[in-house]
Amino acid sequence: MRNELEVSLSSRLALYTAMLVTFVYCFFPVYWMLVTSVREPKVLYNTVSLIPGPFSLENYRLLLAATDYPTWFANSVFVATVTVLITLVFSVLIAYSVTRLRMRGKTAIIGTMLLAYMFPPLLVAIPLYTIFAQLGLANTHLALIISHCTITLPLGVWLLWGFFKQQPIDVEEAAMVDGCSRLAAFFRVVLPLSLPGITTVAIFSFLLSWTDYTFALVMIDSDSQKTLPVGLETMVGQYELRDGELMAGTSLIALPLLALFIFLNRYFIHGLAAGAIKR
Repeated sequence: MRNELEVSLSSRLALYTAMLVTFVYCFFPVYWMLVTSVREPKVLYNTVSLIPGPFSLENYRLLLAATDYPTWFANSVFVATVTVLITLVFSVLIAYSVTRLRMRGKTAIIGTMLLAYMFPPLLVAIPLYTIFAQLGLANTHLALIISHCTITLPLGVWLLWGFFKQQPIDVEEAAMVDGCSRLAAFFRVVLPLSLPGITTVAIFSFLLSWTDYTFALVMIDSDSQKTLPVGLETMVGQYELRDGELMAGTSLIALPLLALFIFLNRYFIHGLAAGAIKR
């Protein structure tokens, strides 16, 4: 009995140690980013300390005053929001169709979309830019939004496909028996029940679009059209590295993502668990 208790305590200690090491490993870059962003510029390179302070918002003031950060931020919000809306509409319709309607090649459709998601962004960006240039869409947000959808849409269809498959069809059929059309049953029954999965797809789509660097670098040339990741990259000069302002900018990039996970965490976890069922 004593040996079993010692083994149990050792196992728990090892588990907690592993969790603590993983937490520190994952959280430390974020912590260092935040600490660097609120330090006074004059002590940024003179003192190396894990303890924050002295505090100052000078880096944020310089960032907003000396760069086009508000424009980059607005561009990122616009591109990410439109990408999320397009991804949700098409992924919901495609995933619902392949799980509810009789059609040939349903497995091929899902497999092809998953295969498209596996291609590296840089491999897709250059051919897409050639197409957009021929269509006169180069250096536009529309080209960037379409490029982002090549990543977000396959992932959204894949997640919602598993989510719709686990939902009982009986509830939907009961609504249709009560007089609802398939479209009415879809809006009144299927969509409310699918809210966790839809929220998960929305979070992933926003995350991929908000943090994208590759497509934005290839598709956008003018400063007025740049999004946050590419805009911040222009702050890194050949002979100058503005660490404080750069960390302030990356901190502001992370704030919307943090807010999303805080307010939608319950739906996000539920949606991931539901979309990970055995198919």
